[in-house]
Amino acid sequence: MNRPPSILPLSLGNVVYRAAGKLLIDDVSCAFETGPRSIVMGPNGAGKSLFLRLCHGLIRPAEGNVVWSGGGDAARHQAMVFQRPVMLRRSVQANVDYALKLHKIPRLRRRAITRDVLARTGLERLCRRPARVLSFGEQQRLALARAWALSPQVLFLDEPTASLDPAAAHAVEKIVNAIHHAGTRIIMTTHDLAQARRMADEILFFYRGRLLEKTPADIFFSEPKTDVARAFVRGELVW
Repeated sequence: MNRPPSILPLSLGNVVYRAAGKLLIDDVSCAFETGPRSIVMGPNGAGKSLFLRLCHGLIRPAEGNVVWSGGGDAARHQAMVFQRPVMLRRSVQANVDYALKLHKIPRLRRRAITRDVLARTGLERLCRRPARVLSFGEQQRLALARAWALSPQVLFLDEPTASLDPAAAHAVEKIVNAIHHAGTRIIMTTHDLAQARRMADEILFFYRGRLLEKTPADIFFSEPKTDVARAFVRGELVW
């Protein structure tokens, strides 16, 4: 099967977003090429989740442009996993199958893909269990399996380990890294500095709706360019 054309790069140009008359994203410009894991950081209210939603196309900017510059079908070849994923009223297996059915994948192929991603995410033994009775950590793994089944070129993750215990968070990180190594571009928000140090290839640092830094992770953590980023890395509360 031929590989679909890449939907990357993704470019944002002078993007502004307002809600109820309040400026929430302020003149953000950046681009994402293929390759590294990008971790979006910043204090609460910095605009991290809004930024992901703008990139994914769930909301539209008031000003500026969000453009997928590649030749592929961007809507079909990207996916997003939320902090609190929505589980369908059906089994674990059927949750994955339904996502594949929406993408018009043939039935036999859907079965094979579903078995594979459930095994890769440690959910194979739970395949017939109703998704809504899973633990929160298991539901997050199912959300990742559902996204991974679609082989997205880009996967957006909005704080996927928030509220998880360390073991469940580690399991999610392991899956995200496996998806990355399989060739999917990861763009993820987190408030967890230790997690960002473990996972990031590059950091995007937001403060009050503005993108202040987009830099390799090792440079960000050793030599932040701005005072607020330095305070954030030291673990000080930045408002």
